Amino acid sequence: MFDRVIVVDWSAANLPTSPTNRANAVWIGCHDAEGGAEWHHRTRAGAEAQLRTLIDTARAEGLRVLIGFDFAMGYPAGFAARLTGEGRAEAVWRWLDAAVTDIDNRNNRFEVATRINALFPEGPGPFWSHPSGQSWPGLPFRRTGIDYATLGLSETRAAEAAVPRAKSPWMLFNPGSVGSQSLLGLPMIHRLSQLPGVAVWPFAAPDAPVVLAEVYPSLLAGPVAILANGEGLTADQAQVRLLSRALYRLALADRLAPLFDAPPEAAEEGWILGAHHGVQLAEALAWA
Repeated sequence: MFDRVIVVDWSAANLPTSPTNRANAVWIGCHDAEGGAEWHHRTRAGAEAQLRTLIDTARAEGLRVLIGFDFAMGYPAGFAARLTGEGRAEAVWRWLDAAVTDIDNRNNRFEVATRINALFPEGPGPFWSHPSGQSWPGLPFRRTGIDYATLGLSETRAAEAAVPRAKSPWMLFNPGSVGSQSLLGLPMIHRLSQLPGVAVWPFAAPDAPVVLAEVYPSLLAGPVAILANGEGLTADQAQVRLLSRALYRLALADRLAPLFDAPPEAAEEGWILGAHHGVQLAEALAWA
């Protein structure tokens, strides 16, 4: 049971987003017994500051909170050990927290990806894609030429196999990609995980006062499109509103537990909360 559900639509924007065009901002949606609310932030630092405040407030009020983030919390099996010497996603978060710089959204994510790729001398490293017109030696522009089997890795996680529309975390740029959001979001996950009473599922049991998890708002793609078109919202705002509402209603009805089922691979790779439960999420939106 959770008293409050928060969903975060992250952003990999390179500059503070527009104060008027909010399509690429970070959006935070919240739902609890008092209803729902959404906020947007022009920078990732601003969003993280609000999340810390929301966590502190919930702890002070004795509320249990679920916070979902729309980026991969881990990488295919074997990557963590290759990068850090430890076969744990938490070690990757810690490594990225030390490597990534992100000030007013100006960040070094392509440099970090290039640095990681250099650790794979047997061929082009796992990360790929960057903006056209830029040159990043060691970071391929296209997926072509990367032999993941030779690297000892998979191109996707088990989570992407369960939700085929989800993109591989190795892809850093172009529509639908999530790789850059992960590189810039996982340092925050490391920092939030150090706060008292915070656990990150599925790497820890979801029984802490505050549980962080990976979500995939496109599980509600149909309802999101209807809401966004009908009310003139950005897709990001519609996503955090509807997914936080659906998850909260399932929690209130004591029907959220099945969404936390995950395969053994999730212990290292992470897992999408509700990966096989898109129908249940959509049905919850129809409840009175």
